[in-house]
Amino acid sequence: MKVGIVGLPNVGKSTLFNCLSQSKAQSENYPFCTIDPNVSIVNVPDKRLDALNKLISPEKLIPTTVKIVDIAGLVKGASKGEGLGNKFLSNIRETDAIIHVLRCFDDPNVVHVDGKINPLSDREVVEYELIMKDIEIVDKRLDKVKKTLRSGGNEAKKEIEVLERVKLSLESTKVNLDDYSEDEFKDFIKPLELISFKPILYVCNVGESDVVNGNDYVEMVKKEVHDKSSDVIIISAKIESEINELDSLDEKQMFLDDLGLEESGSNKLIRASYKLLNLHSYFTAGEKEVRGWTIKIGDSAYDAAGQIHTDFQKGFICAEVISYNDYIELGSELKVKEAGKIRLEGKEYIVSDGDIMHFRFNI
Repeated sequence: MKVGIVGLPNVGKSTLFNCLSQSKAQSENYPFCTIDPNVSIVNVPDKRLDALNKLISPEKLIPTTVKIVDIAGLVKGASKGEGLGNKFLSNIRETDAIIHVLRCFDDPNVVHVDGKINPLSDREVVEYELIMKDIEIVDKRLDKVKKTLRSGGNEAKKEIEVLERVKLSLESTKVNLDDYSEDEFKDFIKPLELISFKPILYVCNVGESDVVNGNDYVEMVKKEVHDKSSDVIIISAKIESEINELDSLDEKQMFLDDLGLEESGSNKLIRASYKLLNLHSYFTAGEKEVRGWTIKIGDSAYDAAGQIHTDFQKGFICAEVISYNDYIELGSELKVKEAGKIRLEGKEYIVSDGDIMHFRFNI
């Protein structure tokens, strides 16, 4: 599962990527600085894991992770191959969710590809090109299915009906997953990897003075996307870059305190990306290792067991489950057992965020 960072050239994508990943992706003041996508696997900040680490003092602490991809900037005409359009659109189709970075700061020293600051028009440029590429993909599939209509029978007719509805929704820029059944999406839409159907998070990149309360540009974005089930977060890539230059956690916290921030924007964005991918965590906890495991929201204990090892899944007997709050309140697994707070759950149990689990299995 990976999330792609997109936007026009020079909006702060690569600077933000560097802050998220502690890497050194090229970040310069000119369009198309990024050509090939930069990829990084980053730890997901989780205070619960830190609390378990303090209680247990394990030999190893392993957090959950998310894959972040910094993709080349897009310009008008990308769907027709302008700029790095075809390469950009191919890369973004391979991601599972999108972080759309919008420039919400004024700085005459940082050029804008269109010569003016307007996050709404920036957003329209990017999303129009994504939609046009999706329409092209749907048209190609429709042509192919229509040619096999006689041999395909009812299945082909159903696919044509669904894809024609998809095309209409793309043309009207009103894409809504709720308009399609689970089977329609799984059988006909998901295989096409349409970009417009991916979940999206808008990141408003602001100057230092606006990082707490935002500015007029941010309000414009919030007003524009409030009915799209998309979140908006405020980050200053410049501030994040300065935080990255500090050596100690204490220095970083003092810097954040001076700005009136509880945590870095990078941490906030990583967690938001995790949520955007419809993921949450469960934990395994012991003296050798405290570890976070990534699963989809709604996954079962059987699914969770498979994340550790296929043998756990094949020979699944049951899962011993402790709620995170019970573990923290009582202070150890032994005390949780004495209090009768360990539950035995079967394959169908839906894992809750933060569950501490131990699997019984037999191969």
